[in-house]
Amino acid sequence: MSDAYVVGDPDGLSPLLVALRDTIARELHAQLALRGEQIELADLPEVSYQVTVQVERTLRAWRPARRAPTESGFDEDRDLVG
Repeated sequence: MSDAYVVGDPDGLSPLLVALRDTIARELHAQLALRGEQIELADLPEVSYQVTVQVERTLRAWRPARRAPTESGFDEDRDLVG
């Protein structure tokens, strides 16, 4: 059982995955608005790049809730992205 179910998250995603999902959705919405509600095949590399930039920003800014190190599975002092 994942931690998401333990903390009562109804969609079964961890807080980090929720933040990433929301970031990706916001960027795709912005890209669609910029491109007249349609993403052409030729635009996919640029759209993918912009989504990746936003995911990186989210990962750099995201900090897990303070828990005991054995609960979180991450070293909270370490950056998630190199």
